[in-house]
Amino acid sequence: MKQFVFQLFINPGTIDSTHAVKNIQLFCEKHLKGMYEIEVIDIKEHPGWATKENVFALPLLIKKMPLPEDRLIGDLSDTKKMLKILRVEN
Repeated sequence: MKQFVFQLFINPGTIDSTHAVKNIQLFCEKHLKGMYEIEVIDIKEHPGWATKENVFALPLLIKKMPLPEDRLIGDLSDTKKMLKILRVEN
């Protein structure tokens, strides 16, 4: 059983970031139930992390595991795109 590890970089208070948090939670519960971990990172509180991970647009989702690492920018509302880019078997 695969374990998926995600980092979601957000700018709190923005509509897209609010939607991204909700959408990744819904996506994971539907497609990865019991096989995922999500770390939400506020770039205002942790600007060094954004630099370390080369964050250039927000919200940004990084799939850390399983490898290879994948990235998605936006509110994460396109489920088909997420399944394909994150290489999640549906």
